[in-house]
Amino acid sequence: MGIGNYIKEIGRGRDGARALTREQAGDLLGQVLDGTVTDLEIGAFCLAMRIKGETALEMAGFLDATEARLHKIPGNGRPAVVLPSYNGARKLPVLTPLLALLLAREGLSVVVHGMSTESTRVSAQDVFQELGFPAQTRIEKLAQNAVQFVPTGLLCPGLARLLEVRRVVGLRNPAHSLVKLMNPSDAPAILIGSYTHPEYAEAMAATLRLVQVRALLLRGTEGEPVADPRRTPAMDVFADGQVTRVQEAQLGSLVSLPGLPSPDAHSTAIWIQAVLNGQTPVPTPIALQVKHILELSRQVAL
Repeated sequence: MGIGNYIKEIGRGRDGARALTREQAGDLLGQVLDGTVTDLEIGAFCLAMRIKGETALEMAGFLDATEARLHKIPGNGRPAVVLPSYNGARKLPVLTPLLALLLAREGLSVVVHGMSTESTRVSAQDVFQELGFPAQTRIEKLAQNAVQFVPTGLLCPGLARLLEVRRVVGLRNPAHSLVKLMNPSDAPAILIGSYTHPEYAEAMAATLRLVQVRALLLRGTEGEPVADPRRTPAMDVFADGQVTRVQEAQLGSLVSLPGLPSPDAHSTAIWIQAVLNGQTPVPTPIALQVKHILELSRQVAL
């Protein structure tokens, strides 16, 4: 079906819009990713979905379309830990690279994928560059005991183009949700999902249950998939369509605050290196997140 007919269905406002089936959603996003529609139609799709919101079935269809077009990372016989990094940091240092390097130090293959969609934020890619981990320029096999940063454009150019729409219209679109739910490797994976607002938590949880992804979901630091170093968030594990609360949220007033660096990439990288060298302690919330991911990784059947 042409994209115009889909826009008629989803573009009737929050109350009048009709939800698409999984198959229809996959067809719609496939047209967008393949570049067979105009910029005007893409803008209409993004704004209509922004107003309507995505159902779990629609998000599953969007994931189906993306999966069919991904240039996948070849596996190495072991499960990968996937860290989607798209939000970056504005007020706090972006510590996704610290989480990734701590996991790799424990023997896991870690894939960080992402791209910057806001020029005012420091990205994980910026920090990785400062740490001596440049972004990959081609798809490479999963590395054991190591971290790979894979730009979205390598995985799916059409998806990168859709994410870039935010720079023009200033609003998120379905791509910003689906990148936090996709597995870019062809191996079994542990997805580390994050959200910023409770309504996104509900939507992500519904999709994770539907597509039966093995994942750890938490409220991340400014939307990054890493626990806030100041206060432990609740953490939920998803496996075989079931959800288990493995970490309760820290309540009450904070007794002390960790000594965090300024959020610029250089200062953040120096601080992360000090943590890795044992000169600065790992913040407790991140240490707990690493523990839960390691426990989950042991449950993944290859």
